[in-house]
Amino acid sequence: MDYKKTKASSSTITRDVLDLTDGVGNVYEGAVILSKRANQINQEIKEELTQKLEEFATAHDNLEEIFENREQIEISRFYEKLPKPVAIAIQEMMEDRIYFRKPGDNKGDLV
Repeated sequence: MDYKKTKASSSTITRDVLDLTDGVGNVYEGAVILSKRANQINQEIKEELTQKLEEFATAHDNLEEIFENREQIEISRFYEKLPKPVAIAIQEMMEDRIYFRKPGDNKGDLV
């Protein structure tokens, strides 16, 4: 998923917790779903950033390469400016783009 084009806010927004439980029915279940989705998003972003930064890894680092690798610094700054994984997860939940199943639910319904 492309998190660079997300509409999630990069700053903190005060939200009504009950708005996040639409379709879930329980505040605690909603919090668990958001935390699990945020962890998934964080892992994906971390893997993507690690792959991009591996291009700059060299066996011999001299002092000039460490301090003057502007492209590497720009990539790192770009990822720092992305919205936090929790904000992206909340945005996805507000747009009903998170699919989950309850373990005890035998119906197999996706909500």
